[in-house]
Amino acid sequence: MENIYKPWEAKILKIEEQTCDTKVFRLEVKKFDYMPGQFVELTIPGVGEAPISITSGPHEKGYIDLCVRKIGNVTDALHRKKVGDKVWIRGPYGVGFPFETVKGRDILYVAGGIGMAPLRSSINYVLAHKSDFGKITILYGARTPGDLLFKNEFERWSKEANFLVSVDTDKNPDGTLCGWTGNVGVVTTLFDKIPYPIKDAIGMVCGPPVMYKFVIKKCREMGMPDSSIYISLERNMKCGVGKCQHCQINNKYVCLDGPVFNYEEVKNLPEAI
Repeated sequence: MENIYKPWEAKILKIEEQTCDTKVFRLEVKKFDYMPGQFVELTIPGVGEAPISITSGPHEKGYIDLCVRKIGNVTDALHRKKVGDKVWIRGPYGVGFPFETVKGRDILYVAGGIGMAPLRSSINYVLAHKSDFGKITILYGARTPGDLLFKNEFERWSKEANFLVSVDTDKNPDGTLCGWTGNVGVVTTLFDKIPYPIKDAIGMVCGPPVMYKFVIKKCREMGMPDSSIYISLERNMKCGVGKCQHCQINNKYVCLDGPVFNYEEVKNLPEAI
């Protein structure tokens, strides 16, 4: 009988610094099938285990990319690793963003901060199959220009989709301007800049919890039904397989029933958003 808790070894092929506290780690995997929005449990022996979203697209073979912010013991230990070092992973786990069921539809991505990490997987996967979809819109907001992730992909996304970016502030900590020339404001300020109707689009949303109610409100105002909105929830996941119950929300387990949920199924759960 297969041990669902047993991780396997993965070598670090590449490390790319994104911000002062966030890096992308490319791990070698021989055969690994997953969908955008799913996650792995990453283990550093002697330190612990943490759930990490996969940020590469399923069409990229031989490796997976994990975008990791340094916020705890496991992520601190991972950030000290070098190319060639080994880590351990198990998965993939959870429910990802839809793909086959939304072919032919316009897609609206709304990312906030580190929420771009799991959405990047879906964005690049959909763009690799662009002929299967309608208009692709990407709205991305971050606290400051220095907090933006995957800046090396902005040019390509701008060519292949309607890509709009905003930052909460264009000022340095000392109050001086930082040189940002783009939109300033929360990510919802970008909705009015979309040059076409989105009421028939499928929305895929990921970001800090405080962002969700405002983004969902804006989607509704622009005509999108609740059943067309998908959100990725963050909870204190531990086992990844629905045994420890740390991530339970009413009758839902984020690690099993999510982390991606259709908003229609969770909007009436008091603890969900």
